[in-house]
Amino acid sequence: MALETNFFERVYEVVRQIPKGKVSSYGAIAKSVGAAKSARMVGYAMNSAKDLEDVPAHRVVNRNGLLTGKSHFGDHGAMQQMLEEEGVPVKDLKVQDFQKHFWDPIKHLK
Repeated sequence: MALETNFFERVYEVVRQIPKGKVSSYGAIAKSVGAAKSARMVGYAMNSAKDLEDVPAHRVVNRNGLLTGKSHFGDHGAMQQMLEEEGVPVKDLKVQDFQKHFWDPIKHLK
């Protein structure tokens, strides 16, 4: 459990730095914490973060820009609404202009 907690905390530190108006992916975050094949664990961390107000889990999407974590926000439209309020356009549960809005932690956290 300590290993998982440590991993989750490293993930939360990265997610806290995603700026408003940007999104990142589970895989990019996994890679940035040195666990490139642990995208699914990043998803588990985001699910566990739903009660942590300082972790903007809604800014984490899959590698194609799909809002795959939407069900963890209670109302199925909540994740999309939060992103749109921050200036991230979403259509059919997918971030539009994904590359424009993508924030790569490896490039930004050196």
